[in-house]
Amino acid sequence: MDAEDIERGRQRWQQRYDKARKRDADFTTLSGDDVEPVYGPAPGQPVEGFERIGWPGEYPFTRGLHPTGYRGRTWTIRQFAGFGNAQQTNERYRMILDAGGGGLSVAFDMPTLMGYDSDDPKSLGEVGHCGVAIDTAADMEVLFAGIPLGEVTTSMTISGPAVPIFCMYLVAAERQGVDPAVLNGTLQTDIFKEYIAQKEWLFAPEPHLRLIGDLMEHCAQGIPAYKPLSVSGYHIREAGATAAQELAYTLADGFAYVELGLSRGLDVDVFAPGLSFFFDAHLDFFEEIAKFRAARRIWARWMRDRFGAKTDKAQWLRFHTQTAGVSLTAQQPYNNVVRTAVEALSAVLGGTNSLHTNALDETLALPSEQAAEIALRTQQVLMEETGVTNVADPLGGSWYVEALTDRIEQQAEAIFQRILDRGSEDHGIGPITSGILRGIEEGWFTGEIAEAAFQYQQSVEKGDKRVVGVNCHPRSVTPDLEILRVSHEVEREQVRVLGERKAARDDAAVRAGLDAMLAAARSGESMIPPMLDAVRAEATLGEICNALRQEWGTYQENAAF
Repeated sequence: MDAEDIERGRQRWQQRYDKARKRDADFTTLSGDDVEPVYGPAPGQPVEGFERIGWPGEYPFTRGLHPTGYRGRTWTIRQFAGFGNAQQTNERYRMILDAGGGGLSVAFDMPTLMGYDSDDPKSLGEVGHCGVAIDTAADMEVLFAGIPLGEVTTSMTISGPAVPIFCMYLVAAERQGVDPAVLNGTLQTDIFKEYIAQKEWLFAPEPHLRLIGDLMEHCAQGIPAYKPLSVSGYHIREAGATAAQELAYTLADGFAYVELGLSRGLDVDVFAPGLSFFFDAHLDFFEEIAKFRAARRIWARWMRDRFGAKTDKAQWLRFHTQTAGVSLTAQQPYNNVVRTAVEALSAVLGGTNSLHTNALDETLALPSEQAAEIALRTQQVLMEETGVTNVADPLGGSWYVEALTDRIEQQAEAIFQRILDRGSEDHGIGPITSGILRGIEEGWFTGEIAEAAFQYQQSVEKGDKRVVGVNCHPRSVTPDLEILRVSHEVEREQVRVLGERKAARDDAAVRAGLDAMLAAARSGESMIPPMLDAVRAEATLGEICNALRQEWGTYQENAAF
């Protein structure tokens, strides 16, 4: 790009920056020196390929979505929490909010994630152990008691039973007197990553896509600020994928959901802003920063050039980041505080919109209150003390970072082509969707991730990749940690309360709601309104999911080795 084009871009950025709202904060160095809100090439200096880098707030958004960077608004501190029953988790949420957390993120227990009630025999021994147990809308009401849902953004990490869980969330908001139209937050809902990596699904892919399409339509029509679909690369990376695989598989899943929206007749400029993403921040500091920057650039280009998105918001890739749980070690667990801080800094320098920092003891158990506070304070130290919020994309223009960004983008594009090669143009939804479905059925994604994980593990065992406290520097004076343990009394109490709720409800209203839901499933009408009616009558998560299992069947993946 020649110097004149660069200067015109700088002027466009300056005009947008001047009009944008800025925080009332001290944007100087620790020594008191002023810093510019953004840095770029020296005036009069041409830079080859600068159009791929650009300016913050301008297509292709490599340097961020907003001209102000974090001067306008810092990232949301969104700590992931959930354990035991709804009352216990509500107390933890209040602690997080009182300590300065900016948003909530719900972790559900395994029975909830799989669509089973706490009194189901399959749930025995698992209730409340890896997250909070949610059986009915009444549980959701308790979970957010005293927390105004119209004012707090809430993320829910759940995919298979995401739609009935979201209906419970809507009913809890109604019972607070909150208009659902003002709700803001994110629902994961991404079923593709379950088949690719996490393996928590209820049915075959097509019925899940049917439910997701209904949800997208419902939110586009009446809950404009809520993001009904968070496309998750986090679990793909935690399963062993490389940075490029995480990026490519995640964005491909996102493209498939765009095809789904278009197949429903939705306007891409209306529904695309309701898509968000969830990435892993791993330990290779610069590679992670480059991954986030490449993700924004790829998404903007595909949305504009392939899917016809015209507005900036429809081209924006908004993303939440969680530090890498898989990088935490049981050996010398206090080292995990350092790992988490480095990973969090990479997410911030990569321009994340919200962030969760893992606790030092999460490789052993759910976080203790002390560990959760340290994780929260890690973000607050980065935000308040380091100066990283003073400048938009401070690493933009770094030869190393830009070369890594280009390389990851190229690797991702090569993977997209392999997915497209598996697909079919005449598929009912779209070629990306077709390629993903075939890749799932053939076990291709699972095999690619398994190979990457195997190669990394070999490098650790050979000592080529060094992990402090594991294969190097093993001596330590660290005592054993006291970890959080969830009592089995939680399960007994949850089952007792669920029994009381079932006995007190109107069973005829529950049955009518479930029957209407199944009738909608068969007719092709939206399933959300009748599912909401069933939830209002206190139908349980297990009853809803089991009714759909009976209607659609279950899914067994093909083994691939």
